Amino acid sequence: MLALVVSLAVALWLRKTAPPEVARLLPESDAIVYANLKPLRAATHFDRTSISRSPEYQQFVDATGIVPERDLDEVAFALHRMDDPDGPNGPVAYSEVFEGRFDGARLARYLGGLASSQEAYAGHTIYTIPIDGRQLRIAQLGYDTVAASNMPTTEQIHAMLDRYRAAASPFSGSSLLATYYKDVPLLSSAWAIGRVGLPFSERGYISLFGLQLPLPEDTTFVASLRYGVGGVHLRVEQIASTEAEAAQSTQALTSLLHLVRAIEPKVAEQSEGPDAGAEDRFVSSIAIVQHKDRAVMTATVPLELLRKVTDASAAKP
Repeated sequence: MLALVVSLAVALWLRKTAPPEVARLLPESDAIVYANLKPLRAATHFDRTSISRSPEYQQFVDATGIVPERDLDEVAFALHRMDDPDGPNGPVAYSEVFEGRFDGARLARYLGGLASSQEAYAGHTIYTIPIDGRQLRIAQLGYDTVAASNMPTTEQIHAMLDRYRAAASPFSGSSLLATYYKDVPLLSSAWAIGRVGLPFSERGYISLFGLQLPLPEDTTFVASLRYGVGGVHLRVEQIASTEAEAAQSTQALTSLLHLVRAIEPKVAEQSEGPDAGAEDRFVSSIAIVQHKDRAVMTATVPLELLRKVTDASAAKP
């Protein structure tokens, strides 16, 4: 009896510390981004925000009954760097897994009406939908799980179906997960590992909001968001090749932070409303330190700032 209890406890612990299933289903890639939307929805109530939908988005909602901000619970994205950034697929392609509440029959009818072709694979139907010069392939894995990929070939969508069919163990998944998931802080609601700067690369460097960071586009990161006292705790680690490289990045990022802090008070003076001080508290909380071969940035994102960001995102058509 004791052995059974111990085995059950070990199994539960393994499940708790293993990567989420939606991430384990992803194919090999250059980066992975994961989010558990349930804590974010509870904290910000973004599902109750009135949003402006494009005609295509509204057609999707009407046809499938799926309201993503309400019905999605977990999402995982794999980022694939393309050899030809100027090709039809652009610099980065994506493979995705979504988990939530879906009406499978309505979704199948909707996808079937848009698909230029269909393929039967591993007991599932893959719908190929042409979008802006790319081929988006979508398959329903189960009653609550959908996979998609806009890579040029079927290799990635097939890989996700194969992983699902294999009923993978808690520690299966891509080589990226095997290498870096151990560095993701426990209980993180959202995280990213690998070359997550790829979509923001510009002239070989990472750019955010028009600001070029002193980091090359192929920099490897482990980033995470974890809910805690006072807001959401953000942690971003740059994994450098050497301690000297990490020291150089730490110094460059610290100099950039000083510049942002010098500019931020002028921006804060123009802010109005009850959330006016949230940006200032966020910037003030940022700290950058070096830990051996890693440059580590930590910060606390106030919940009111998080709500402001989600409301602004929801308002976009």
